[in-house]
Amino acid sequence: MKVFERLVLVHLKTITDPLLDPLQFAYRANSCTSSHQSVKLLKFADDTTLIGLISKGDESAYRWEIDQLLSWCGQNNLELNTLKTVEMVVDFRKNPAPPPPPITLDNSPVATVDSFRFLGTIISRDLMWELNISSLIKKAQQRMFFLRQLKKFNLPRTMMVQFYTSIIESILTFSITTWFPAASVRDKTRLQRVIRSAERVIGCDLPSLQALHDSRALKRARKIMADPSHPGHGLFSPLPSGRRLRSIKTNTVRHRNSFFPTATSRINMARVPL
Repeated sequence: MKVFERLVLVHLKTITDPLLDPLQFAYRANSCTSSHQSVKLLKFADDTTLIGLISKGDESAYRWEIDQLLSWCGQNNLELNTLKTVEMVVDFRKNPAPPPPPITLDNSPVATVDSFRFLGTIISRDLMWELNISSLIKKAQQRMFFLRQLKKFNLPRTMMVQFYTSIIESILTFSITTWFPAASVRDKTRLQRVIRSAERVIGCDLPSLQALHDSRALKRARKIMADPSHPGHGLFSPLPSGRRLRSIKTNTVRHRNSFFPTATSRINMARVPL
């Protein structure tokens, strides 16, 4: 079955009291859900994302959910910010279908983009991470200036390491479990170059990007394994021996480089009790 996904990023803004009680807003937002299995509705504060899995060119469920979202916003005195709403089509078929008709919100067409920023991470339609990594490197290099200033003031090495960990490393590792396994060698080298620059300024060794990813991937995987309510809990399935996890079958390199297969591999390589 050939499938492709479509995402709509929606920004909601209240058209009632700007000081709406947080509990009231949360209660309103909680009532907005999707009805179809092929469409997922993700909400975070005032950002709402619709993810539709389109099979055999049938967009009826996807567009129905958009209409329902518009209706729900009208009933709850919320307005869609069409200027900040975009659509992105992810299609990996060998023979992609013609571009679908544009979505309109309040008689305004929604722009179709090749990438957009979702909760601080740039997602591209080809699911490559060069744009996101370039953004992270730019932010980290800007903060390297302050690390060099601390060096000029002869601050203790421990304080500079603490500054690096809090201000620079936190940027380089933002959502690292999502993009690092699929990042190209060139992009990983660019990121590691920032760490080496910080090592020269501070004068000591710092954790490599690979080590940072492995530790965070293991930590996140163990949290999911300990939480039966997590949607991905069932993907970490122990073997009958109880010492290793069952490997996740993958058909593409893109899937193999995603979080769950790589986390399963890291846990099995760690050889620690499950």
